[in-house]
Amino acid sequence: MTKAPLLTPVLIGGAIILMLNFSVRASFGVFQIPIATEFGWPRAEFSLAIAIQNLAWDIGQPIFGALAERFGDRRAIIVGALMYAAGLVLSAFATAPWQHDLLEIAVGFGIAGTGFGVILAVVGRASSDENRSLALGIATAAGSAGQVIGAPMAEALLAYFTWQSVFMIFAVVILASLFALPMLRAPQRATRAELEESMGTVLKRAFKDPSYTLIFLGFFSCGYQLAFITAHFPAMVTEMCGAVDPTGMLAAIGIETQSALGAIAISVIGLANIAGSIYAGWAGKRWSKKKLLALIYLGRTIAAAAFILVPMTPATVLIFSLVMGALWLATVPLTSGLVAYIYGLRYMGTLYGFVFLSHQIGAFLGVWLGGKLYDIYGDYTMVWWVGVGVGAFSAIVHLPVRERPMQAQSAQAQSDWSSAASPAR
Repeated sequence: MTKAPLLTPVLIGGAIILMLNFSVRASFGVFQIPIATEFGWPRAEFSLAIAIQNLAWDIGQPIFGALAERFGDRRAIIVGALMYAAGLVLSAFATAPWQHDLLEIAVGFGIAGTGFGVILAVVGRASSDENRSLALGIATAAGSAGQVIGAPMAEALLAYFTWQSVFMIFAVVILASLFALPMLRAPQRATRAELEESMGTVLKRAFKDPSYTLIFLGFFSCGYQLAFITAHFPAMVTEMCGAVDPTGMLAAIGIETQSALGAIAISVIGLANIAGSIYAGWAGKRWSKKKLLALIYLGRTIAAAAFILVPMTPATVLIFSLVMGALWLATVPLTSGLVAYIYGLRYMGTLYGFVFLSHQIGAFLGVWLGGKLYDIYGDYTMVWWVGVGVGAFSAIVHLPVRERPMQAQSAQAQSDWSSAASPAR
């Protein structure tokens, strides 16, 4: 029997779209200081805009998942890309905080339409059972590859162009991702029983399942930590490393400014996560996904606590970025794979989209609190410790999840009921 190929056109096309999507999304933290400096805004202003972007991404995820399953994946992706590009172009002309806040809604919906919820569902349906977990890991790693180039690219472009011009350039990058659409022709690998069930039936079953609630709650800290670091870590490094690096260690490792170190730190996180996501996808086929998720969140908690407890230097920034990067999006192939495994492939995009709501609520709070508490206390220490706490919470809540297909659970429950109802002989 011939083994199904791992690298399919669907996987390659989806990886291209995710890479370009996340190269732009990962760069927004680089614009914190230039935009605040130009308009004289406190840090909380543009932080709120990025937080609203994450919340819009949150709300848009199940909407685009449902649109993709109702009208087709590629149509949903086209709408997402157009909204993403339009939001970037119009943001280049925004001069007031409320304008950025409104326009980041379009950007957030655009990220949803070209992001994990839609693309991973396409990749998951197109993959064979033996390849699905690893394929989801490779697609997730592609998003990290975008992160590797996104923040440094924004930093490099800002040396020659205004931030407004860079937003316009990034809009073109998003539209260019649509050239990969012809590759996204995914076969339907759902079972006959899954195809016969309505979306409402599947959603109702999932919403009543305690395991789905636990997965939902556990994804909160992932969004909180990732969004906070993406939005604020470059600025945090720029300010704090400047105070503890009087000997010129930055130049010794080939980085000339603290702002460049902040951008490179985001890049290092993305680079490490390429390996971390692929390994998580590979491991998800061999070991319990829920236990792997608990270990990842525990590792993040330890890494974040250790980083904030020691003096910040260029070396600790890069070490933390490497460790955090290995755990960064490793949760995504495991979480999406867990949803697909328990609840089936037919409505995977919508089900994962609702789980992603928790992720993006966390992302909203991570970005917004980062700016708000910075303005109150003058540093990021408080919001960092909140991230440590929610990471520990996520490590715990994944452990009770029942990692078993829902249809098998229903069949077992029916069998148990029948056995109990049968008269003893």
